[in-house]
Amino acid sequence: MGILIVHKTNLSRRRHLARSRDYARKHGERLLMIMKDATWETDYVDRIVAADTTSIKDTVEAARQLVATEQEPIRAVLTFAEASVPAVAEIAAELDLPAVSTHTAYIARDKYAMRMALADNDIVSQPRFGLAKTLAEARAQADWIGYPLVLKPIIGTGSMYVRSVDDDSELATHFEFIRRGGWDGFDYDPLHHKARDRYDGALLLEEFVAGPEISVESLVVRGTTHSILIHDKPLPTGPTFEEVYACTPTRLPADTVDRLYETTAAVHQAMGIEIGGTHVEYRLRNGTEPVVLEAAARMGGGPIYRSVLLSTGVDMVEAILDMAMGREPVIRPRERPVAIGFRNIFPDRAGVLTAVHGVAAAEVDPRVDEIEIYRRVGDRLKVPPQTFQGHGHLIFSAPEQDRLDEVFDELRKIVRLETSQEPVS
Repeated sequence: MGILIVHKTNLSRRRHLARSRDYARKHGERLLMIMKDATWETDYVDRIVAADTTSIKDTVEAARQLVATEQEPIRAVLTFAEASVPAVAEIAAELDLPAVSTHTAYIARDKYAMRMALADNDIVSQPRFGLAKTLAEARAQADWIGYPLVLKPIIGTGSMYVRSVDDDSELATHFEFIRRGGWDGFDYDPLHHKARDRYDGALLLEEFVAGPEISVESLVVRGTTHSILIHDKPLPTGPTFEEVYACTPTRLPADTVDRLYETTAAVHQAMGIEIGGTHVEYRLRNGTEPVVLEAAARMGGGPIYRSVLLSTGVDMVEAILDMAMGREPVIRPRERPVAIGFRNIFPDRAGVLTAVHGVAAAEVDPRVDEIEIYRRVGDRLKVPPQTFQGHGHLIFSAPEQDRLDEVFDELRKIVRLETSQEPVS
């Protein structure tokens, strides 16, 4: 029997693949993978089929090749990569395996389609939103959306080419740069060409919602939502929205938590998410009203897997594998969660990486669970909004919740990426 992972290279997913390998061995399954240009990933799987995963058609054809050449049937298909969610849905539909539907996968990847799917739900609040292909259209949208507003690509991941603008002058300065980058920067995305044609190169404009930003991490089992925890995200506050720092357990009051969990279940229902892990992001208007920013039909990326596991004891990768295999997942969060924070590491400015500071100190710090730097000296590094992820991450703990910010500030000064002033285009 085989478990198939559709993947794209991402060093923050090492633990995901290691856990998948251990799960497959425990259950006597072969671990298979479809991806382009595999390197270190080969250490975690029994077989890789190379395919252009920017093409859903090519990815599905690679799955057919595996089915035809593997001696045992494929029993599960999944992904830890945002862009691969639609391809997994297509493969699952063809092989009659558990996964979100192809329609749901599309809604979860197309931000305008997601907004429209949520628009008629009485429980879910959203920012005002609209589309604009030109600066003139953007100004017309801004007249009723109001300032500040957020410029956002229709497809994409990790807040890449997302930024807020405060007034007409900033809109004029940034609109075309964000619009162009929001398409050209995601030419590798399987939905890129069809979405660009469908929206004629338009950009999504949304009301900027003032208030704390958080994310809810959940597992959906046969249509029932089990929200595991909330990550508070004290940074950033704008104008770009990369996930610099997140921590858990949440500091929100219990009634706000209950409202967030109720809203998350409604989001899942409106989008048709009935299985798997999810990552739903919110701003809290006036500090209490959940307003949906985005919802992903896959578990949160990067350090979120480890953060959830360390804090609550729930292994989301194992649970997702169980559901993909048709098994009942084990979801038993500990009663007293551990205080955990993580940092996605960016340099202060774009440029060529000249030095990495503080890794040795972090590795021996008892508060640090994990530190990974994805880049090497000499690599060219971009900064938000021109990149979708950090160039490393750090996961840490604190003896109590209200000490997390202090530990984050201390470790941020220790672990740094130094870059030259040479610009990165």
